[in-house]
Amino acid sequence: MGKATITLLLAACLLSACSNSGNTGSPAAEKTPQPAATQPAAAATATAESTASPAPDTTTSPEATPAASSGTDSPAAQPTPAASDAEVPLLYHMNKNYDIVPNDPATNKKVVLLTFDDGPKEAELINPLMDTLDKHKAKAIFFVNGYRVKEHPELLELIHNRGGVLGNHSWDHIVLKDKPEAEVKKQIEDVQKIVKEITGETPHFFRPPHGAGGDVGKKIAAANGMLYMTWSNGSLDWEMKAKDTDKTSKLISNVTDQLHSGSNILMHELPWTVEALDTLLTTLEGKGYSFVDPRSIELKMR
Repeated sequence: MGKATITLLLAACLLSACSNSGNTGSPAAEKTPQPAATQPAAAATATAESTASPAPDTTTSPEATPAASSGTDSPAAQPTPAASDAEVPLLYHMNKNYDIVPNDPATNKKVVLLTFDDGPKEAELINPLMDTLDKHKAKAIFFVNGYRVKEHPELLELIHNRGGVLGNHSWDHIVLKDKPEAEVKKQIEDVQKIVKEITGETPHFFRPPHGAGGDVGKKIAAANGMLYMTWSNGSLDWEMKAKDTDKTSKLISNVTDQLHSGSNILMHELPWTVEALDTLLTTLEGKGYSFVDPRSIELKMR
């Protein structure tokens, strides 16, 4: 074979080899998309991410998950209701001497009941009196007269709003025991009505003026759902005069001289009583006494 022939054969082989290798390295081959089987998987991943991304917001946000997971309202999530008379346990009752007695022998018997008659009089007396009661964490019954309430309904609201327990002391502060039943009924029930109109509540305790209600007074008080009482420990603050000296010591002596477990202490909305009250309550506490919540007393005498 001549050199020219060999040269031609080699040239032909080289051209054929270059043509075959050019097909695998073309730019078109680099742009060939990935197999279709991989696209659904990628799309599924993208879809899963887009739907799952809000999930942390709904599961970690307290507002988004109240108590629905259990299907019932969670007690802990509910607002705490304000204390009401119904929620105060009835731990005590009143005996025929008008003393406060525990229902259970295990309950503290060394208590006193604080009461104030003949109001409401003046905000200048009521506010400091209530301040002192608050200081000693004490509750008291305020026995009010209807004619005073009519003159100053805002003072009744003041006592009520500051946590005083309202009692009925008749309309005109008259001796009831010798009056006709119709008159006694009006004297008592008119107070119930006006207190209800102003505060939305009716008194649960009745004290007749001068401690003289008679059988008719007891009957009408009971018919109106009230516990009838007088007192078993008188401060005698009503006998004192503005000109008297050392009224605080006299008031405290009057109370402590009669002091006993369950004492039902009678006081009034008077300037010297307000002045003496802090020292009196401190003295009683020093003797081991605490102050009974009137709402814990049963409305039936035993």
